[in-house]
Amino acid sequence: MMCEIDKEKLKTVTIIGTVYYIWYEDSEYLIAFSDIPDVRELQINKFIMDKKEIEDIKKKPYKLYNDIMVYLEVKTNDNQYIFKIEKGYRYDGASIPRLFWRLVGSKGDVRFLIGALIHDYMCENHGVVEYNRYFADKIFERCCYVGGTCAFVRWLMFHCVDNYQKFCGWGKECR
Repeated sequence: MMCEIDKEKLKTVTIIGTVYYIWYEDSEYLIAFSDIPDVRELQINKFIMDKKEIEDIKKKPYKLYNDIMVYLEVKTNDNQYIFKIEKGYRYDGASIPRLFWRLVGSKGDVRFLIGALIHDYMCENHGVVEYNRYFADKIFERCCYVGGTCAFVRWLMFHCVDNYQKFCGWGKECR
């Protein structure tokens, strides 16, 4: 696991018979998971992996090792979203160009891993949040807050992600 979190210390909410651990809550948003996401970085072993396996890991080096149900709520308009991210889901972490790693942090920085997990899943499966790109970006920013990212870096990352998606178009593959 990326870090040890004592579930007993987290508040819970029960939605449709499922207990969710509240990851983040304020007057606008609620973010909760059915279990603490177990995200790990995959390791490359050149002795036993072929070229394709190595390239796949380089593209998406982070893997979820447990099934999680995600509950997102927008308190200002009562919108609620519930979706499942299945064990084995792979993603690339926070897409931060190497040039900015000293300023912001690297793509695998623990502060961004959960936010990137949820955001990448929503970007690949737009329907889970009713095609609301801005909401997906705000959830990423709020998860980075929980991860301990400072206000300036969160602001910068939110606006970079938001503008990147505006430029490329929600749903286009820009990489």
